[in-house]
Amino acid sequence: MNHTHEHPTVPIHLLRAAGAMVLAVLLGVTFVRLTGIGAAHAPPPPAVEVRELRFVDRPDGSIQIFDAADDSLVRTVEPGSDGFLRGAMRGLARERKRSGIAAEVPFRLVAHEGGRMTLEDPTTGRRIDLGSFGPTNAAAFAQLMVRP
Repeated sequence: MNHTHEHPTVPIHLLRAAGAMVLAVLLGVTFVRLTGIGAAHAPPPPAVEVRELRFVDRPDGSIQIFDAADDSLVRTVEPGSDGFLRGAMRGLARERKRSGIAAEVPFRLVAHEGGRMTLEDPTTGRRIDLGSFGPTNAAAFAQLMVRP
């Protein structure tokens, strides 16, 4: 007994059409990413409070956070704590270092109408929407807005 299994074949023109569609999408996304044309940019709501902060790495692994206006110590982040704050600042600092920008220039923590918060690097133009990482992570930065 000869049992042959025939597999259904997909017409070649359907495969070519699917490949062309995937290629068109990739080209479109590449065009928008490179030129910015067609990209949606929603400006943040107006700021209700702004605080400029300097972050200083200490030899023991802690981070000291200073208010840039009066150079007062806002908070010390102990080694191994506040992973989100450390990660966010590490990414911004890495970009500054790659661009050759001094670490002394303060970052801008902005509280917007409606409770939204952003962390901004005025030297690189980079902005992090802290709310997009969840309320617990945003709270790590929200407490830096509290003044004594």
